[in-house]
Amino acid sequence: MLKREFRERDVQRMRNIIQKDYTAKTVTQVGYTKTQVEHKEGDVWEENGKKWTIKDGIKQTITRFDELKKVINLPLTCPVCSKSMKNNTLNKKMWSVHKKCFDCVISYETELKRQGKFEEYAKSLISGGVKQYIKDLEDALIDFNNEIDDQFVTEQGDIETWKGKGINKEELNKEIQEHIQELKDAISS
Repeated sequence: MLKREFRERDVQRMRNIIQKDYTAKTVTQVGYTKTQVEHKEGDVWEENGKKWTIKDGIKQTITRFDELKKVINLPLTCPVCSKSMKNNTLNKKMWSVHKKCFDCVISYETELKRQGKFEEYAKSLISGGVKQYIKDLEDALIDFNNEIDDQFVTEQGDIETWKGKGINKEELNKEIQEHIQELKDAISS
């Protein structure tokens, strides 16, 4: 004889196991249940402070680096000619500048040369690169001027003080600004 009595839920659990129904519930629980929202392909929503989307049937987070990944990652095929883009140096360079494969860029530039428009095209490419370089220099100059003190940490982890080392911050500032102005003048002419 058993010393303890089985509860109804224990008996129901044993019945479920014998019937091989391992997921059946033996107790009804009452409480808060979260409402399920069905999302479709391409939907974007925010949940727990994160942005989510569904791509190819898979729920994925959206990060601030997604746009950067699109710019950097080489696609499998060229969006212009639909040919396979091999992961080589030429295609990588052309993708970062023109967003097409090397062969398409060569075809485009050949057509420009045939039409006599290549010189203008080359100048616009060069001036665009110089403008980006000027912007980077100006940003670096702003960061340099916003430094609180003249101490810097070297690659070895040593702290260097630039005062008294022959480097004049104002003079360096002036030289960089003159260089930036020379570049701007070169672009405008």
